Amino acid sequence: MARPSSGGEFLAEAKAMLAKAKTVEELRQAQAVILPLEYGFSMERVAAITGVSRGWACQLRRRFIRNAANPVSPSPKRGGRHRENMSVEEEKIFLAPFIAKAAKGGILVVAEIKRALDAHLGREVAVASVYNLLHRHSWRKLAPDKRHHRADVEVQTEWGKKGS
Repeated sequence: MARPSSGGEFLAEAKAMLAKAKTVEELRQAQAVILPLEYGFSMERVAAITGVSRGWACQLRRRFIRNAANPVSPSPKRGGRHRENMSVEEEKIFLAPFIAKAAKGGILVVAEIKRALDAHLGREVAVASVYNLLHRHSWRKLAPDKRHHRADVEVQTEWGKKGS
């Protein structure tokens, strides 16, 4: 036999939330609290009714009880860079020599930056990581010009006429 459901002290709050729920998650949280307490449903049955897995139904129930017990600080929304190699400030410091070189007329060579990044992190990273790093710092791949900036068009046309 399954153990009895806890959280009876939050039943009134769950019923109030059920009436004013604005999102599906709020509705499911309220149902995950109400259904076992009011109707004696098992978590498997609650999961089938709410359309989630048993583990997720338990998590929704725990989340409701945790937030109802401490409504001032609900669980924070997930956001930001969770798998970052370096902070944005560290990335700026890392890219500084390459940017200084590019400012003097050089170009950014991705392979060179990748080798330096591998050495800095002490492990191999994908080339896409370097492109993402450059993208975060507003660098983009520039296409070469159609012609050389010092090219003399008249001389080239004259040479083409003589050669034909």
